[in-house]
Amino acid sequence: MAGMVLHRRTTLQLAGTTIATALAGCSSLTSGTSTTEKKEYTLSLDRIEQPIIEYVLYQPGDSVYDQPARRALSEILPDGRHTTYGYEPLPEDVYVAHDGRYYQTKIVVTGEQRMERPFVRVTPIPEDDVPDDVIAVDSLAQPVGRVIKIHHSDTVSDGKSGSSDLLHDDAYVLRRPYELNSRLTDDLDGEIVAMDADGHWAYRIDVTTEYLSEPAYTTLAIDIADTTDAFRDIAFATRVDTRLDPSELDESVRQLLEQSVARDTYRETTPLSTEYSNLIDALDLEGVETASNGHHLWYDDTLYRYGLYTNDVD
Repeated sequence: MAGMVLHRRTTLQLAGTTIATALAGCSSLTSGTSTTEKKEYTLSLDRIEQPIIEYVLYQPGDSVYDQPARRALSEILPDGRHTTYGYEPLPEDVYVAHDGRYYQTKIVVTGEQRMERPFVRVTPIPEDDVPDDVIAVDSLAQPVGRVIKIHHSDTVSDGKSGSSDLLHDDAYVLRRPYELNSRLTDDLDGEIVAMDADGHWAYRIDVTTEYLSEPAYTTLAIDIADTTDAFRDIAFATRVDTRLDPSELDESVRQLLEQSVARDTYRETTPLSTEYSNLIDALDLEGVETASNGHHLWYDDTLYRYGLYTNDVD
């Protein structure tokens, strides 16, 4: 491990007793460990095929769900403002490009407005009361089906699903244009919709119009770079967690890293080999207890996404 030179956003300065401490930390997972518990350490390394600038830049897709983002970007670039009520139209702090310049999005709350909104609620229907011609949720347009599926997930989990936070008490509030222009505000009020064509998990839809105080989210773009080289420096500084130079790694660690890259994943069970323990340390993952992912590595002029996962084994 002493032969490694690591370049991170925060430069590591190891000397004297600090080196001894680091070495002791590495050895705790190697063959000298006395622990009786066995753990498997799985390293995931995915090569990112895009150049780093393309990878970092945000570009909304073509689906209906991307409509708010596309509209917001068309209004804020290069120096405009766009306000929505009750929802943020695109991610905050993403990087976007326009006419050779580079920007970062920002979203601030600029007020509040009381306004009418459609509230969608559902009532479970016993299977014996489900009509033969019940509407299957997958036959509906995606924005409509999504609302019903959110309600269904909330119902079967007793309010503990990940999507339950999208509900306002027991109702889904329609806010986005593709929701407000859907069948939910037209002809589905009072209809019965089931999760499949056989009528399982059926619900009656109830749509009401109610008043709600909505926060005003104002989106804008901050000009951060006027050249590609300048933006590339920003991309490296903010998105690359670890930089490793092949020529400056111990040969055994370099070989293991390249082996892991070729396989996409690499795993060992404790006690870990010295080179694997040193590689984990080089990637700044030595303190991981269960999982740590979403990191980015720059190695041999290539960008990788990496993470480490651990689990107990018999």
